[in-house]
Amino acid sequence: MSLNQLSALEVAAHVRSGELSAREVLEASLAQIHAVDGVPGSLDQKSLDPAEEQKVHAFIRLTEDLAHRQAEEVDRKISAGEDPGILAGVPVSIKDIFTLQGVETTAASRILYNFKPPYTATPVQKLIEAGALILGKVNLDEFTFGSSSESSAFKPAPNNPWETSHVPGGSSGGSTASVAAEEVALSLGTDTGGSIRQPAAFCGVVGLKPTYGRVSRYGLMAFSSSLDCPGPIARTVSDAALMLQAIAGTDPKDSTSSVVPTSNYLESLKEGVKGLRVGLSPDYTHLFYPDFETGELGIESIQKEISESVLHAASVLADLGAEIVENVPLPNAKYSIPTYFVVSRVEAASNLHRFDGVKYGYRTPVEVEDLQDLIRRTRAEGFGSEAKLRILMGMYLSSEGFAANYYQRALKVRAMIRRDFDRAFDPHGEYRLDVVLTPTTATTAFKRNDIFGNTVRMQYSDQMTVSANHAGLPAVSVPGGLDADNLPIGIQFIGPDFREDLILRAGYAYEQATLDEAWRAVRPAVLRQEVAK
Repeated sequence: MSLNQLSALEVAAHVRSGELSAREVLEASLAQIHAVDGVPGSLDQKSLDPAEEQKVHAFIRLTEDLAHRQAEEVDRKISAGEDPGILAGVPVSIKDIFTLQGVETTAASRILYNFKPPYTATPVQKLIEAGALILGKVNLDEFTFGSSSESSAFKPAPNNPWETSHVPGGSSGGSTASVAAEEVALSLGTDTGGSIRQPAAFCGVVGLKPTYGRVSRYGLMAFSSSLDCPGPIARTVSDAALMLQAIAGTDPKDSTSSVVPTSNYLESLKEGVKGLRVGLSPDYTHLFYPDFETGELGIESIQKEISESVLHAASVLADLGAEIVENVPLPNAKYSIPTYFVVSRVEAASNLHRFDGVKYGYRTPVEVEDLQDLIRRTRAEGFGSEAKLRILMGMYLSSEGFAANYYQRALKVRAMIRRDFDRAFDPHGEYRLDVVLTPTTATTAFKRNDIFGNTVRMQYSDQMTVSANHAGLPAVSVPGGLDADNLPIGIQFIGPDFREDLILRAGYAYEQATLDEAWRAVRPAVLRQEVAK
């Protein structure tokens, strides 16, 4: 086994014991990046030759000098008998939506191509204090607007390591791709409507969206402020728990961060699932979408292999002592995407108004007539099509003539989605669930360019995940198998407020019980090719 195949837990243990140096781990990760990642994303990327096009392209920029300094500090602390932190020597990538002092932070948008923030985001700072090595910033959908990572202004966009003709998902596509390709052990992503869990499912890794407020949003460039959640991406459930241990907690710099005490997420994994009540809902077996020709709500079954994986997971958990509760009604989940479409765009439009070419970032080089002309030209040249669409739609939906029909109604539906989950998790109610088990996505990863540009179809790839964002609940996607094309399948556990320990326990129990299943021995295509060489 190469160093890059070690889990974060194993790396930290070996580094802390002195069996490995942080520098050794860093060099192995950098070698892997140079072997499989290819050219980084840039604004002026030329056409690629076929071999280069098939690389992963997770990174926008590497921070090798920073990582070397951090590795030296970890090794120094160990030599001096000091505590290097729970993530000592663990290689980590950072979604380029988090600020890192002195390092370009672009949100994958031209409008921020030269922005070097004067401060570091709280979750990133916590990773550094825990001994992690920050290897670089990874690509994403522009300002996280998308579900495939194709809307990035920095090309080439990331590819799926399992099959590079397919997307890695989004918006945390660079994060999940970097973990799946064994370039890093962990990555820090964000989840607004499923942007950690959906790409985690597509790339066959673990993605955790914590409870809203569990992890500080300070230093995160906001998309939809009432929905955004930073969270861990890892190859194993225990690594996700370890990373959450490092980044969770109250932050006085973020007024939305919670004061609810954190748990010992690693220790909770040992408790198993015996006695846990796991719910299955018929409302997560189909896609519900608007039929624009008839005006009716269309219904389409999710991919059969994914349905079978969810039922198999329920069977595995039942064998471990969990109690499976079927036919749990979550009827308003079908309205999650229309609700998200309205709420997120109103909040996105508000958040994007700060980018005007006056204070930082891109400024039009064209001679302008006045301040309004400067702002108008800068935004027209700096924002990509998805950002422009969301600004326009958000302004429309929040305008005086339409807010009551759209935005206010969407907020009411969001409350209804929350009430569905409250009923399911009510300890004195009919169902008394500990977790809900669902698919993470309705399909496995789609091909590049298949639906890019179709905002509505792209949005519906998040239907299984977005209800947890509306409700503010924790949810985790774990690998659940492979389809006939060797593309990963994700299964999802959703839990009550601040019960990340419960969903991690369920995910870990399933993971450990299926370690010997044949699909777990299959490696992503980019790694199989590397071994073949």
